[in-house]
Parts: sequence; structure tokens; C-alpha cells
Amino acid sequence: MSLTLQSPPFSALSSSLQQGRSRFLPGAGSTASNLVVFNNVRKSFPLIRASSSSLDTGSNTELDAVSSFSEIVPDTVIFDDFERFPPTAATVSSSLLLGICSLPDTVFRNAVEMALADSTCYGLENADLRLSCFVNKALVNVGGDLAKLVPGRVSTEVDPRLAYDTHGIIRKVHDLLKLYNEINVPPERLLFKIPSTWQGIEASRLLESEGIQTHLTFVYSFAQAAAAAQAGASVIQIFVGRLRDWARNHSGDPEIEAAISRGEDPGLALVTKAYNYIHKYGHKSKLMAAAVRNKQDLFSLLGVDYIIAPLKVLQSLKDSVTAPDEKYSFVRRLSPQSAALYNFSKEELVKWDQLSLASAMGPATVDLLAGGLEGYVNQAKRVEELFGKIWPPPNV
Repeated sequence: MSLTLQSPPFSALSSSLQQGRSRFLPGAGSTASNLVVFNNVRKSFPLIRASSSSLDTGSNTELDAVSSFSEIVPDTVIFDDFERFPPTAATVSSSLLLGICSLPDTVFRNAVEMALADSTCYGLENADLRLSCFVNKALVNVGGDLAKLVPGRVSTEVDPRLAYDTHGIIRKVHDLLKLYNEINVPPERLLFKIPSTWQGIEASRLLESEGIQTHLTFVYSFAQAAAAAQAGASVIQIFVGRLRDWARNHSGDPEIEAAISRGEDPGLALVTKAYNYIHKYGHKSKLMAAAVRNKQDLFSLLGVDYIIAPLKVLQSLKDSVTAPDEKYSFVRRLSPQSAALYNFSKEELVKWDQLSLASAMGPATVDLLAGGLEGYVNQAKRVEELFGKIWPPPNV
């Protein structure tokens, strides 16, 4: 990893953005963590190891036990947590760039500064195109550095302002992929994070047909999950806690009210239904449960491909020792066998298109998708504003 440069423009701005020398948090309206794991070879790259004390006693932690069912992902945006909960892959986003720029000593600073000194971007006369070029280069430079540090895939956020522009998304992904190719990061190490609008889902379908791996986010309904699976998205991300939060403060969403009437949590119910659909009908997608709030949520999701868990939950699991005979008391809740027994209605088994998806998206999905996109757009604008202030860097 190259050493960071200490430039006056970054130093001057870091005080206004600073959240602490070892910590940075997403900006207002943030909708996802910066670091997530997409590790396909769990046994080769164990995400978190048991503490030495549990190994010495012949016991395992609860974290060891649950990790045998699902890939447990630390939900962290704190560099100092890498040693405690080391990621095996990462997501590069606007909020990550903001965090890097707020820190005077992060190893990723040089990647951003090199992007701002890029001669190709520097030569663009149009200011908007120049800023877009700088952001693309910064995302890819940071992604390239992360690819050297982690064994898994690096997911790169696609500009959320393109969420309703299929061809714009595809062009952006092609541009990013070209930049990654220039720094020798192969396509199999990459994912591209796209909002689950119809246009985003269609872009995912077309990109996957080219062999480009996509990560569809902001999934809040079965219709979105099923359409994403039909599109062949590599990773589908559902936000458990956000659906629960919406249900506590709103009403009138048929899908949520149906889950509640069955005595089920709407977020957990959606993950279960999506998982069963993917596995019963042979779709290739991997399912990620995000916004998991507590241990009970995590226990209820065992068997799903990935679970993004808060650090406080992971620490509690890591600190809880289980005797060898107790680890078998953890039950896999989701499995291909149980999925085969799940019954879907005719309406749920349609070939989803733009009209049917729009008709099936209830008020919860509409509200949460709009809120998530607004947060992402605000962060993207903040990055551009910041880059506009600190460009050109020294010696350019």
C-alpha cells in the first residue's frame, strides 16, 4: 500500500469533516454501511475467529456457531475495527470517500489525491465532466487498494442519480470497469451496486448477461426481490430493520400487514420469502440480510447467504461462549430443503415487468426506496462539492 500524501487542501478541509481520527460515519441520509462482505469461499477465508480463551477451553463462541450457517458480515465504517472484525471484501461508496477525506492519516488518502491529479480528468474542459471523472477515478483507486487488502469482491456504488436510467447505469458500469481494468483488477473481483428500481433491475439483467456481476440494493418488497432474481443479480440486499421501522410508524402496506397478521416480522418474513423463491426456482442470486438490529434477528435468519450485523451484536456473540454440546442448539432457519416446501401464489410467480413491479410496490417500498436514493444522492453531491473545493491538488 502506498504512503499517504499530506496536502494542505485535505488538511484544511478535514477539520470541517472530521468525525475522529480513527472513525468516520456516513453523512446525513446515509442508507448503507461502507464495508460489507461478499465472500464465496467461507471455509477458506473465515471472517471472524474465536477468541483464544474459547479455544483454550475447548468451547466455541456463539459467533462460531452462527457462522457455520451464514456468512456473518461486520457492519462497520471504522478503520480501527479491521483487526477485531476483518472484512474479506468491501464496498466503495460516496460516503466512504467522504470519510477518507475527513481523515488526515488514512492509507486510502493517496488513492483520492492521485485521482484528483489524473491527467485525463484534468484535461476535460467541462467542469461537470471533470468532476465526474475525478469521482470515478477516486472510487476505482480506493477500490483497487481495497482489492489488495481483501480476498473477496469489491462492490462499487453506481451513481444513484442514474437510478431511473438503465442505459446510464450500464454506461457508468462500463466506465468503472474500464478504469478497474487499467489498474489490473479483474472483473471476477468486482460487483457493482445498483438501486432496485425497475431500470436498475433491467440494467442488472443486461450487465449480468455480459458477465458483469451486480449487487442490487434497496429491496423492500417481494416483487423487487423476485424481479432481481429473475434478472440474475449476483447479490440481492434486503433491509430487515428498516421495514420494521416503517411498520411501527405507518400502515396501509398490504405486504407488511399480511406478515403482521401471520404474527411475523415484516423484514424477516421478506428475507425468508425471497430466500425460498431463489432456492425453490433455481436462481443464482445470493441473498444478503442488512439492517439486522439484534441477536434474535440474526438467529431468525440463519441459513441466509449473508447477514450484515452491527458490531455490538457481533461483540456479544463473540463474548458468549457455548459448550461443544450447546452449539448444536442453533437451528438453521433457511435451507434449500425448506424452500422446496414453500408455496407461492400464481400472482407471485409471474414474469415480472415494469408494470407488474410498479403495481406490486406498496407504500413502504415507495417511501423507503425514495428515502434511500435521496440519502445516496446527497452523499454523491457532497463528494463533488468537496472535490470542487480541493481541486487542483498541490503540484498539479
